[in-house]
Amino acid sequence: MWTGWAIAALASWVTIVLLPWRAWSTREHLQADNARIGEALDDVTVLIPARDEADVLPRTLACLAEQGPGLEILVVDDQSSDGTGEIAARCGVAGMRVISGARLPEGWTGKVWAQSQAQAYLRRPLVLLLDADIALAPGLIATLRHELRARRLGLLSLMAALSMRGFWERLLLPAFVFFFKLVYPFHVCNSPNTRLAAAAGGCVLLEVRALEAIGGFESLRDAIIDDCTLARRVKDAGYRTWIGLTRSVVSHRRYRGLGDIWRMVARTAFTQLGYSWLLLGLCTLLMVVCFVAPVLVSLVPESYPRGMALAAWLIMWVVYLPTLRFYDVSAAWGLLLPVVGLLFLAMTWDSARRYLNGERSAWRGRRYRSDGLAAPR
Repeated sequence: MWTGWAIAALASWVTIVLLPWRAWSTREHLQADNARIGEALDDVTVLIPARDEADVLPRTLACLAEQGPGLEILVVDDQSSDGTGEIAARCGVAGMRVISGARLPEGWTGKVWAQSQAQAYLRRPLVLLLDADIALAPGLIATLRHELRARRLGLLSLMAALSMRGFWERLLLPAFVFFFKLVYPFHVCNSPNTRLAAAAGGCVLLEVRALEAIGGFESLRDAIIDDCTLARRVKDAGYRTWIGLTRSVVSHRRYRGLGDIWRMVARTAFTQLGYSWLLLGLCTLLMVVCFVAPVLVSLVPESYPRGMALAAWLIMWVVYLPTLRFYDVSAAWGLLLPVVGLLFLAMTWDSARRYLNGERSAWRGRRYRSDGLAAPR
């Protein structure tokens, strides 16, 4: 029995290493080009949906003010209770307009509804969809625009570097990126020959004509994972998409403990599985094989299965190293990846439990029910 588990674990990690798209690598990345600092940005609109973001939005706007002349910024105050709209207006950033968001209608998710209310104001050819907690390095928008045109893309997205200062942030957030890349291999997503597509909603540069081609934000009205849904529909419409890592897009939102990260993952985990109990069972089996088996079998007295289990654990650590190095996190954290895998599995099961209780997702004070309706908490 132990030998079978050891073989399955080792084979799984060897397969991950040998797959040609190298989902574990960090080769798909893009940094701000300092040579593009100060370029005119009169063909770009930045769209920021903001709900109770008074504590993080000023820094985001300050970074946008340094991007270049001519930039247009739309901030949609999505029914905030903390004065987000007033604070944004007081920042006095040139070219910014604050839009007061209307009440969330049934059948919509909050972020997409906020974005849809600004669509009528998109009169420039490019729109940068930006989260309220994102700080951009100088020259980043001009770099994105150059790459979008050079690669002939309809959509270009960068995965923001998350805060990784606290214990739980260092333990879990590099793995969050690692697991995302295993589910959505960037090399495959960026290929025009596949239907798989992905985006990271914190920073997405988009051709407005591509947005119009898919029916605007209304076509995403009930999407919980709106970023990847957007990328897939843009790709299905005949446009190329690209996603990569970066250190030039930084989220300055802190995750104060395990609970914050747990809620962030659990709100979309079961959605990612299509609310399929079969896929949840297969995911559980795969996680047990990949993360539990190497640890347990490495403790048995039989040398043959123990050796294979330790080899699987070593390969697991090695393939995780590029992600840790990219974010300047100590390699020692990689040895705890089995624990991290179990925690993410527990978050996924908690997401499924919430779905059984009638909650499809919950975020920013809104609860999206399993029947597709949204209700305030």
